[in-house]
Amino acid sequence: MKRLSFDTQQVMRRTEDLISAASNRYRITVQVANRAQRRRFEEFDSLDESKMKPVLRAIIEMSDELTQPEIIGE
Repeated sequence: MKRLSFDTQQVMRRTEDLISAASNRYRITVQVANRAQRRRFEEFDSLDESKMKPVLRAIIEMSDELTQPEIIGE
């Protein structure tokens, strides 16, 4: 199974944005991990095979929420 290619520079930039916006690095790390775990179980339940790992998807979603406050879901 081949995963979709993604821009590692973009993921790193988004990760740095999340960490710099957070007041506590540990807390943001735990939030990303919790969201990734929820996404993993949601994908498992729906049998929808995703091409992106849950942690990367969580980082992208959370950085989008940071830059676009109108889509905040948590």
